[in-house]
Amino acid sequence: MEEFATEFEFDLPKGYIDSTGTLHKHGVMRLATAADEILPLRDPRVVQNPGYLTIILLSRVITSLGTVPKIDPRVIERLYSSDLAFLQSMYQRINAVEPIVETCVCPECGHKFEQQVNFTQAE
Repeated sequence: MEEFATEFEFDLPKGYIDSTGTLHKHGVMRLATAADEILPLRDPRVVQNPGYLTIILLSRVITSLGTVPKIDPRVIERLYSSDLAFLQSMYQRINAVEPIVETCVCPECGHKFEQQVNFTQAE
């Protein structure tokens, strides 16, 4: 029986710097639930600014980031824009209904082929 992955590891391109100056890059994101998608729509920050939905969603599904004790919207707000874009892309990929297929090129012979993208399952 195939194991169903619900958590996925990542490394931020730049990293989150906490108030002590510690850099945090490695983290884990879990699959989103229906509640993760629906409940933030009631949040006053999202009602006032729909663009804030991404911040709330990511703060709900990122389960760890380095040694940061709690991932909340303030942590996500302080990410560099390249890290935010990376996490948004990852969220879309791991929660996609259809498998993601990318075109790859063999570095030795130049042959093009398609391969399904698999993320590393967190342990």
